Amino acid sequence: MKIFGIPGTSFSPRRALGVDVIKRSIARATGIPLTKQGLERKIGRTLVKTVGKLIK
Repeated sequence: MKIFGIPGTSFSPRRALGVDVIKRSIARATGIPLTKQGLERKIGRTLVKTVGKLIK
């Protein structure tokens, strides 16, 4: 959301409340990404490793 139409200014309620910082700290502490892309990458990587071990 732009404030007063000034280029380069924006306001994010999530950033103001610290939601992103909390989510990032949880993800780092648990090792489980909280974003859709990160979670898909982690699941895919785990499946490839598991299948690789089964084949050997």
